[in-house]
Amino acid sequence: MTILNSLVGLYERLAADETAPAVGFSRENISYAVMLSPAGEVVDVQDVRDTSSGKPRPSRRPVPRAVKRTGQPVPNFLWDKTTFALGVGAREPVLVEREHAAFKDFHRRLLATCEDPGARAFLRFLDRWRAEDFESHPAFRRHAEDMLDTNVVFRIDGAELEFLHERPFVRDICLNGLEQGEEGLCLVTGERAAIARLHPSVKGVAGAQPAGASMVSFDKDAFKSFGKERGANAPVSERAAFAYTAALNTLLERDSRRRIRIGDATTVFWAEAVGNKAHAAAAEDLFSLMLDPSPTDEEESVKVADKLAAVAKGRPLAEVNPGVDEDTRFCVLGLAPNAARVSIRFWHRNSIGEFARRIAEHWDDLRLEPAPWRTPPAAWRLLRETAAQGKAQNIPPTLGGALMRAILGGGPYPRSLLAAVVGRMRADKHVTGRRAAICKACLVREHGEEGVPVGLSREEANPAYRLGRLFAVYEKVQQAALGRNVNATIKDRYFGAASATPASVFPLLERNSMHHLATLRKGDKGGLAHWFDREIDEILAGMGAEFPRSLRLQDQGRFAIGYHHQRETKRKDDREDDGSGTDAAETATPTLFDHEDQP
Repeated sequence: MTILNSLVGLYERLAADETAPAVGFSRENISYAVMLSPAGEVVDVQDVRDTSSGKPRPSRRPVPRAVKRTGQPVPNFLWDKTTFALGVGAREPVLVEREHAAFKDFHRRLLATCEDPGARAFLRFLDRWRAEDFESHPAFRRHAEDMLDTNVVFRIDGAELEFLHERPFVRDICLNGLEQGEEGLCLVTGERAAIARLHPSVKGVAGAQPAGASMVSFDKDAFKSFGKERGANAPVSERAAFAYTAALNTLLERDSRRRIRIGDATTVFWAEAVGNKAHAAAAEDLFSLMLDPSPTDEEESVKVADKLAAVAKGRPLAEVNPGVDEDTRFCVLGLAPNAARVSIRFWHRNSIGEFARRIAEHWDDLRLEPAPWRTPPAAWRLLRETAAQGKAQNIPPTLGGALMRAILGGGPYPRSLLAAVVGRMRADKHVTGRRAAICKACLVREHGEEGVPVGLSREEANPAYRLGRLFAVYEKVQQAALGRNVNATIKDRYFGAASATPASVFPLLERNSMHHLATLRKGDKGGLAHWFDREIDEILAGMGAEFPRSLRLQDQGRFAIGYHHQRETKRKDDREDDGSGTDAAETATPTLFDHEDQP
């Protein structure tokens, strides 16, 4: 099933629930309503903005579907910006006058034969209204400054229906508009119908044009086939084009629970279970928590993590989560901006049960001990570990799509993910448990479980892993001897070089650690120095006589894993006499490092 076909099916479910706008309508940002008398006079102006969040913002309301403007002043039906509807705005006066004239001409032609009282009142308003009266009219005066360039609708004073565009005649005109155009075979529905020349805009994709962008469009000769113009190159009926964009725009709305940002891709997801709405809703709720297991309700996220852990061990999803039918077909679509278009970053369609197993495998691949998080991290959190300053705009392009393909498809993680994480650790010297987990997951998918321990492994013979452990011990020795208030630790100075070219750095670190250990023995921390000596000897005993000259990218990842494991190691709570009568367990703190900052 294609993307458009699945979205058209989704629209039928959303429209039945009145979640999506009716055919011929779209949900747009509306700020003000102009009330007209039956004679066409302005009676009042009402502020219809949403104030639930404190600061007023436009309310999302269903209106006749928005037109697509390609440089020409094409007006919307019974609503628009103040430049079109009232002839006032911040643009150049000549352009504003041109747009208002187009608004008047369009409605006079369309409503010339309409006998609806509301339509007649609106036409009388267009005849009476003068843009120069805007600032002096008492109804507009109190809203004049905030109202400019916002979207306005109209209503008739005393009418039963709230807005003019909700009157019965409007729906007939909107439906008639979908039946115009050259007839052809729709590639989505397989029926002969009027073919859309231009598809409605998709709005809400992060980074795309605020006014919306096209997912299907042909505006260059290179995109055309056999001389066909625009939408004729991929014939989709007006109704199907409306349906798929209406469904997609509903998923992309600000408060949608089926939308999440992953890298540069705005990701939406939905179930195809039209026959059982309860199963569809349950599957969507579960997938939302699986994809982003860090909402306000942490307890619920932990429950989902436990359920997926059971799924990873082979238990059926329906058994651990009875409200979900694991055979429910599920779709995940990643969209990214591309100039004036929306590009498809990834598209996956599978059962919710299979997706649950894939995500469970992903979380298992990330597993480290001790766990550096309360709940498994969402994909967007992992991507931020690759970005300078942890900012989303610095995430490498296309990495989000490649990561989601690996998670949902079960394939290897992108090699660029490991390279980005290792590069970021070398650059900012910040080795978090989350970054170590990414390295571990990449290595597990590429090389299997062998050689990539979950927790501290004293038997692991890999030189890179042991060097990471050794570096962590040297850092602990430095902090124990000098305290935390040093200008720069060995991690700040040498981590990048130590993880890439060990032979050039570790001899120096070894000499420095001998001085620090001597300092500890002279003070009251002889037992701690003795414990450090044993750790260093145990690590070096499993290595060769010489330090490696360089480490490959994969081994730099192992270095980070070993460093994290050793850094989080705690002293055994046993009594050991170091020969000076001091109990080693009494002199040692559980760990010299704070645990990973919790999300």
